[in-house]
Amino acid sequence: MAVQRTYTMIKPDGVRNGHIGEIVNRFERAGLAIERMELGRVSMEQARANYAEHEGKPFYEGLIGYITSGPVVKMVVSGEGAVAKVRALMGATNPAEAAPGTIRGDFGLIMDENVIHGSDSPASAEREIGIFFA
Repeated sequence: MAVQRTYTMIKPDGVRNGHIGEIVNRFERAGLAIERMELGRVSMEQARANYAEHEGKPFYEGLIGYITSGPVVKMVVSGEGAVAKVRALMGATNPAEAAPGTIRGDFGLIMDENVIHGSDSPASAEREIGIFFA
């Protein structure tokens, strides 16, 4: 497996509920490196660019409203197979289906506020890194 970079973001509910330290700790314990990390807000432009594939879907406007509603932690994470590792650590998108021990399984409460975002492929990772760390 090759060293990869991926993008991940602790969403407003994860920040609000005080899970930043534990989530970063889980990445580091899994052998991943935090290359860049920034606490800030997602602009409307960044939100629309990041979630463009969902435009027109019933949940789109709510997603944009949620992701811009409060501070987030934006990160570039790297390591062997980083995309797959981060996705495994996150757990299923729906917290009700996420296994215990995953980030969403332990901290997620509802589908619309599921604690964390992670790139789904190396190509998405590079695109998302460009959106959030231009």
